[in-house]
Amino acid sequence: MSAAALVGEKIFKDSSLSASGKMSCATCHLPENAYAQTNDLSVQLGGSDMSVPGLRAVPSLRYLHLTPAFGFDKDGKAKGGFTHDGSADTLASQAETPLLAAHEMANTDRASVVEKLKRSTYVNEFKAAFGTGIFDNTNAAFERLLFALQQYQKEDADFHPYDSKYDQFLAGKVKLSDAELRGLALFNNPQKGNCAACHTSAKGSDGSLPVFTDYSYDNLGVPRNRSIPATADSSYFDFGLCGVDRQDLKKRTDLCGAFKVPTLRNVATRKVFFHNGQMHSLRDAVNFYVRRDTNPEEWFPVMTDGTVWKFNDLPPDYIANVNTKEVPYNRQRGMAAALTADEVEDVLKFLSTLSDGYKP
Repeated sequence: MSAAALVGEKIFKDSSLSASGKMSCATCHLPENAYAQTNDLSVQLGGSDMSVPGLRAVPSLRYLHLTPAFGFDKDGKAKGGFTHDGSADTLASQAETPLLAAHEMANTDRASVVEKLKRSTYVNEFKAAFGTGIFDNTNAAFERLLFALQQYQKEDADFHPYDSKYDQFLAGKVKLSDAELRGLALFNNPQKGNCAACHTSAKGSDGSLPVFTDYSYDNLGVPRNRSIPATADSSYFDFGLCGVDRQDLKKRTDLCGAFKVPTLRNVATRKVFFHNGQMHSLRDAVNFYVRRDTNPEEWFPVMTDGTVWKFNDLPPDYIANVNTKEVPYNRQRGMAAALTADEVEDVLKFLSTLSDGYKP
């Protein structure tokens, strides 16, 4: 790796850069779990005393290296960007948020981060990478810190190893089991799972391996997660593209409730699912996709009159934004789900082939 990437690795693992002295990037993004969390908390705790709860689930940092900057395609659909709401255009700019967020590393400003960096054990390596006078300008030093983190994630192959069973299957080195092949077919079938509509499973036209996301955004109407303390306030809603964190698209109310489609690589190793960590098993997440509309009582509150309060994490004005047209969301209550229980099991078997580090 480059000198910048090598020092970026040390920054990534350095808890002394946080206000608490106990949190680093690696605290929530552990390499042993595909650079995601290893606990089952919906949101993580941070802040100056490590007691402040976050607002969103921790995403994996694997396979982000090809993510394009945020923008709108020719059809007007939002695509690209980093974090759940695409508010950062690069891996470098993405890294600023956790360093300064009150519920994460909780530094008061850029200068406080740079002061901690000056006292680090690798400060001379930082100077060697970026110049002896790098600390003459605080903003320049902070920007180089972000750049170092970006280069580490881009250059270290551990962030994008492409060594899952599915990768080896595409290379003709291994075979998938019958159940895994059935799951792949269901995953790709536009009338069944229809997963590949957003989670692209085929090689690119240039032969590149799939990253299992098209970088688009979708509003799934995920249930409200009341284990997130912020939801105790009934007026609190996380609208993704149009807020709470992101404010530049606040007037685009048609985008409210939409979150970025994540890669499904290593999804079988995840501890929580969806932007708010509402689901805690992959089976529940898949079942939510295919049974959200046919059996809403399994996911949403049932009122005293027997009606189901669907999409209860959105105010009434934004419920129309929920995707109810594409398969498998185009069902009605009482209809058969897009996948049977056995078919869900086959899809789960296939998804397990996307975990890195497969050894025949």
